[in-house]
Amino acid sequence: MAGKPSKEGLVSAAAGRMKEMILAREPDAQIGSLPDVAKALGVGVVTVQQAARVLEHEGFLKVRRGNGGGYYGARPNAASLGRAIAGFLQVNQTREHEAIEIMTLLDCDLISAAALATDETLRARLRDLGKRIDACDTAEQRGAFEQEMQDIIYAMVDRPLMEMLARVTMEHYSSHAHLPIYPGTDGAERWKQERHNIIYAILRGDPGLARFEAQRRREDILERLAKAQSMAGGQ
Repeated sequence: MAGKPSKEGLVSAAAGRMKEMILAREPDAQIGSLPDVAKALGVGVVTVQQAARVLEHEGFLKVRRGNGGGYYGARPNAASLGRAIAGFLQVNQTREHEAIEIMTLLDCDLISAAALATDETLRARLRDLGKRIDACDTAEQRGAFEQEMQDIIYAMVDRPLMEMLARVTMEHYSSHAHLPIYPGTDGAERWKQERHNIIYAILRGDPGLARFEAQRRREDILERLAKAQSMAGGQ
């Protein structure tokens, strides 16, 4: 005879069925009030509340209170998932070097794929962005440029899984970087030249050249980071 489902099992099952209800509707559509959902699932309101907290954390649910309130479906995005997983990496003390390795490896594929993009609006945005490279003289300006360039490239290639992984590693590295990759005036000039080269290759529509430039940047970054870590360890 089958045993009675555990409390955790009931909540997990309810969360799974609620997720099915959410995905069967358009984003932001209401799936019902607390009593409505409990009745539809055949469980108690407490179980639904616990399942709702799980789905809120995962980015699938929004709870609205007051008139017109209830449970509304949502869709998790790469940025929110990235922040959540970056927190996991922090708890597990993922190394700075490991984050850079993953981030730059993903960039090689994303940048190469971007060279095949044909959306002229996105290509124009990237072209206009490239004109601002030489004006990026501070770390803050370069950081803002990187974010905008990444957003354009993600839109050009439409690879949501790779985007999420890239955002995760970038979020983790940005929050925990201790060793600068582009220090001083020489570093700033190297950063500018790398971006010029990568954007040129993408706009030329040459995936081989784009991958070459991304790979060359990756090798240079990893070599410089290894040297910086070695020097820091020897002090």
